[in-house]
Order: sequence, then structure tokens, then C-alpha cells
Amino acid sequence: MNSNNDPNYAPLRDVAQSPEATARYLADVQRVLLDIGKNLETLAIETRVHLRGTNVEGDRWYHARLRAMPVEKALGNVLKNLDNLTEGLEKSAYKRRAHDETVVNTAKERKEKELERQRKKNPQMLQAAPSQAQHGAQSLSSGYSVPASIYDLGNRESA
Repeated sequence: MNSNNDPNYAPLRDVAQSPEATARYLADVQRVLLDIGKNLETLAIETRVHLRGTNVEGDRWYHARLRAMPVEKALGNVLKNLDNLTEGLEKSAYKRRAHDETVVNTAKERKEKELERQRKKNPQMLQAAPSQAQHGAQSLSSGYSVPASIYDLGNRESA
């Protein structure tokens, strides 16, 4: 139904609406980035070997190393940023799932708080109903009748 001709088409809308789909998509992106990271690590090693092996006439033993250091540092920063990016993708997937759980729990907490407010506003109404039900349950289960008033205490039936 969605196509590129539709003005409201957003390619990642379905992915964004589902935490499972978001996690799968971010895992796929992370795999690609980790593969790129392996290639960049290899490139950094090969670049280091080549640059440190490049000597100019009149160099001392450390000059090639000093010339190579800025390039090595730049590639090292790229690798560090890539690691941070992959960690961020993983964290985002967990936070997306946590968001949905928070939404579900928030609705439950609000219902519980509303019941608590109602109980505080009308303590007699909400407490009277359970106590009557408890007395009725006791009279059926124990075999004794519940006294209707203080004057009926002496006239209880025994089982």
C-alpha cells in the first residue's frame, strides 16, 4: 500500500512503531558497522606499517613515526567513534523496548492511583462492601450465622 509516490510514505515508520522491528533494524545496522569496523582496523594496521616504513633521506629513526602519528590518531578516532556508535545503537534498542514497557506500566499505575484516591475520598463505601462480602462468606463456610445486631449475639445457631 505504501509506495514512493505516496506523499505520506515514510520508509521507517513501520519499524519505528514496533520495538521488535526497531531492535532488528538496529541490529542489522550494527552488523554492517562492525563489518566496516573490521575493514577500518585492517586499514589502520596496514597504514601504520606503510607510513612508519616510509623513510626520507636524512631521517633519524623516529622521524617516520612522528610523521605517521597524526594519521594513526585520526584513524584511531574513527574506530573509537565507530565503537561508540555501535554501543549507542544497542542502547537505543533497549531504550525503545523500555519505552513501550513504561507506557503500559504508566496506564496501570494511573488506574491504581485513581483507585487509591477514590478509597481515600470515600473510605466507608469501599470498605463496607468487602466487609459484608467477607461476613457472607464466613457464614457460609463456617456454618455459623452472622448476628444481625448486637441483640442477636445470644441467639447464634451452632453447627
